[in-house]
Amino acid sequence: MKKIILSALFICSSMMAFSQILPSFQFGLKGGVNLTKFSTEGTLKSDNRAGYYGGVWARIGAAGIHLQPEMYISGKNTSLKDPNGFDTNVDFTSLDIPVLVGTKIGAAGVGIRLNTGPVVSFVLSKDQTIKAAATEAFKGKFKDQNFAWQFGAGLDVSKLGIDLRYEQGLTKIGKDEFSGAKKLGLFTLGLAYRLF
Repeated sequence: MKKIILSALFICSSMMAFSQILPSFQFGLKGGVNLTKFSTEGTLKSDNRAGYYGGVWARIGAAGIHLQPEMYISGKNTSLKDPNGFDTNVDFTSLDIPVLVGTKIGAAGVGIRLNTGPVVSFVLSKDQTIKAAATEAFKGKFKDQNFAWQFGAGLDVSKLGIDLRYEQGLTKIGKDEFSGAKKLGLFTLGLAYRLF
């Protein structure tokens, strides 16, 4: 009887270990809110304001590690204040493309994820539409775009996921109306749904 139980435990543990090695693919939708703030230079100050984001994500994984590319539209809002107290709201929309590497800990449809990776942002305007920005991204043309680094954690329960992340800008954003601003930092809280 002991040999049967030990054999069954060995087979179960081998199957669980083997399932972590097999490649997997997931795809879904996500959306949420963000809080955005500029790190400023000189005497300007910036305050957090709420925005939104929504788009798609994919996750390709094997051996406990996954690659998670995403693409979403993000409405970013913040403010700039000069020493005289003059307050200017800065609102813009961007196409953000994070490519995250992470790991997941858990079993039976419940797990905690840890992710980190670079993000490229294409500021959208009358000169740069969503289609134009996506075309530039797929062609690998990232000149004059903004780069950031994202890291955070998530919780998956069945097909639903919750993500909390922080993103720190690596490059200055804008050239004209943002000339007094430096890098953008934001927190995001989102809900994801796995389609398959």
